[in-house]
Order: sequence, then structure tokens, then C-alpha cells
Amino acid sequence: MNKLIACCGLDCEGCDARIATLKNDDELREKTAALWSQLNGVEITKEMVNCTGCRTPGAKTPYCSDFCQIRKCAMEKNMETCGDCPRMEHCEILAAITGNNPQSRENLKREAR
Repeated sequence: MNKLIACCGLDCEGCDARIATLKNDDELREKTAALWSQLNGVEITKEMVNCTGCRTPGAKTPYCSDFCQIRKCAMEKNMETCGDCPRMEHCEILAAITGNNPQSRENLKREAR
């Protein structure tokens, strides 16, 4: 099982927050914070852009650690990813990700236990 596939199926390996964390790249943190602030309509600072991956040990962005309903649900159900959930195909919360990123659904199907 690839631990860099997030609970929602997104691939953390290509995430700018993870890349900035691993490379300790403050320029990429600033760029990512500005983009995420614009996309989400909230202030995100470069200090918030630290993450090693949704399902790996280490740093998490505040959203991933505290607010992501998908990650919380998977953890509460003791599931690695939503791919392990029998309700995956009908989950409205997960559809917010898979509806905009079809590759995430394929990742979940591939990672299912």
C-alpha cells in the first residue's frame, strides 16, 4: 500500500506542501500559501505549509490535521483510505475530491485492501 496516497485518493507525493517540507523550500511555501489562500478564501501563511503526507508520520497542514472531514472519517472507521469503505461510491464528502479529480478515485480503487 502506497502511504503517499491520501485518505481521499489524492497523491501526496506531488503536493507542493510536501515538496516544500522535504526540501525546506520557503519560496515554494510562500507560493503555495498564496495560491491556497486565493482558492480557499482564507489566509494561509507559509508557516502553515508543512506536511509530509496525509497518512505518513510527521508534519501536517492545519487543514489536513484538524479540519479534513475525509481524513477524520477514515481514521474514525479505522480505514487506511476511503477505498476501504463500502460507501465510497456514494459518499458526498468524498465526491468533493473525486468529482474534480478522477485520478483520486482510481488511486483509491487501486489502494483498497
